[in-house]
Amino acid sequence: MSTAVQVLAVVIAAILTVVFVMESFLYKHPRLYPMFLTSPEHFGAVRLWTINMGFYNLTTAVALVAGVVLAANGHESAGQALVVFTAAQHTFMAVVLVVSERRLWLNSLMEGIPALALLILAVG
Repeated sequence: MSTAVQVLAVVIAAILTVVFVMESFLYKHPRLYPMFLTSPEHFGAVRLWTINMGFYNLTTAVALVAGVVLAANGHESAGQALVVFTAAQHTFMAVVLVVSERRLWLNSLMEGIPALALLILAVG
């Protein structure tokens, strides 16, 4: 696994960890209303959704870091497979996001472009 793949995987993992905190703990903050298309009257309805998505992003971050660690410690194939799968998964989820809610096109680009770049670098 190249250094560029490892660095990008770790950067994406860091971003996903920040997203985890925003989705799981800070989703009620007014600055995040536009990002999540929420408002105070929806908090009860979206609580499970935001926490679930937050932890989904955290486990994805852990998978990326685990892939890098595996590759760096002599398990190149396993690490590569984990990083490629995770990048492909997030690329696919970015498409699902924009198809399911067009107003979240920017969120979709922010999720999909780094993941697609990682996927291309990892398999290229």
